[in-house]
Amino acid sequence: MRPMKNEPLKKTLALTGLRESLPKILFFIAASLAVSLSVLVDLSLQKLVGGSLIAFVMLFFLYRDIMRYKPLYITNYNMLLLLVLMIVSTLIIGRVFEYLLKNLSIGTGFLALDTVVFGIPIAAGAMLVTLLFDFHSAITFSFTISLLTGYWLQDASYPIYTFAGSLTAAFSVIRCKRRSAILRGGFYVALANILIALILLLSRGDLFTEKAFSAMAFAVFAGITVSSIVSMILPLLEYLFKITTDISLLELLDLNQPAMKALMVNAPGTYHHSVIVGNLVEAAAEEVGVNPLLGRVTAYYHDIGKVKMPEYFVENQSGSPSKHDKLTPHMSSMIITNHVKEGVELARQSKLPESIIDIIKQHHGTSIITYFYQKAREQDHDSSTVEEDYKYPGPKPQTRVAALVMMADAVEASSRVLTDPTPARISALVDKIINHIFLDGQLDECELTLKDISAIKKKFTYILTGIFHKRIDYPGFNFNNVHTHIEHPKNEKAGPAEDKKGFRQGIAAARASDV
Repeated sequence: MRPMKNEPLKKTLALTGLRESLPKILFFIAASLAVSLSVLVDLSLQKLVGGSLIAFVMLFFLYRDIMRYKPLYITNYNMLLLLVLMIVSTLIIGRVFEYLLKNLSIGTGFLALDTVVFGIPIAAGAMLVTLLFDFHSAITFSFTISLLTGYWLQDASYPIYTFAGSLTAAFSVIRCKRRSAILRGGFYVALANILIALILLLSRGDLFTEKAFSAMAFAVFAGITVSSIVSMILPLLEYLFKITTDISLLELLDLNQPAMKALMVNAPGTYHHSVIVGNLVEAAAEEVGVNPLLGRVTAYYHDIGKVKMPEYFVENQSGSPSKHDKLTPHMSSMIITNHVKEGVELARQSKLPESIIDIIKQHHGTSIITYFYQKAREQDHDSSTVEEDYKYPGPKPQTRVAALVMMADAVEASSRVLTDPTPARISALVDKIINHIFLDGQLDECELTLKDISAIKKKFTYILTGIFHKRIDYPGFNFNNVHTHIEHPKNEKAGPAEDKKGFRQGIAAARASDV
């Protein structure tokens, strides 16, 4: 009887799995049909079905590779759609250029017609995939697109040419930080194209014929065209699919950005704090293998919500009485937590990327504002203080970059209270703050390991020790009496001449010793 009871459950699970898989199956069928139409020369039902099956096999292997190494793309249909669009558009652009170059060769009469294929800018697709996705995806993309171009042109050797050019394009922009790097990438693609084209001509016995000049001319043209296509299409794809590349992140570091300028002018203490947090996050990001540029940019913008009410945050208070002295602890906590919401609104107004907005939401997680919570408990003797009223709304950090910003933010703020910041005290502080965040469960939803946390602690300690380093006393210059000399020169034992002499000696010592 037990197997009979389990059968309805098995059928339900099977139907549920089918419903979940059906959209993906339909998506890949449609994608395969689109790829097949983009490579077919003679359109017939038999060739369309065969081409679609070939495309389905290639897309299936591409899908399995992404599922194994980049599973986050699988859950994002937007990224899958973009990847398929990249394959189809690369093939269509290739066919357009083949048509134009063939007519150019026929019109001029001095370029060999069968070398036209060396001028097709297939490598542009791999360069775009590297910039929009990652290098690993670009390798699989290059393999897939090379086989599809070989099928389209019915040329067994051509995939070697396209694969080498695509890999060169991907390698050339793997650390792309400026748009000028795209032009350099096109130059490298041209060199790779020339080399592979000459090798293919040598293998065919055509190296010392008129075809060699035509092949090299088309190879150089392909490299130039790759740079042009990527430069034109990249900003459009970034905008349409809401993708943030390293080039866009570098533009956000510009201090002339309205949000950054407002932070510097209205909340200079918060701006300085954000810069230090950026240094900490960038250094730690390199240790744990995440994008250091994204970490720095996010750290710069994580507290932009404080520009609305900067005087309520201690880093912007210049010795005057705190405005929180006249407020209840609950009202103070509401003002403090509200800077996250204000930051998200300002980020949306400034059209910052969603990846940065998400980290602004998450950089405090669901942590409690301990100072005002304890103050409320001391004032409220009947123990009616609710802890939830003094917590940030969250969510907890969902990515390693968000976790780094949270830890760096807490560590940098806490380091300001150290009276004698020796390396041992800084190390103990970093260890205590990060352990508290870990035990509070704020890191439960990100992918940081204990090994990562240990590396982060060491890097934070190293950076903060450098920031709080000590300097030697300069001989002949008493810093403690500088204001006394200026304000009450008559009360000092040393006369004006001695004061000036000591001051000059101190300046000379400062210039001579860079410590």
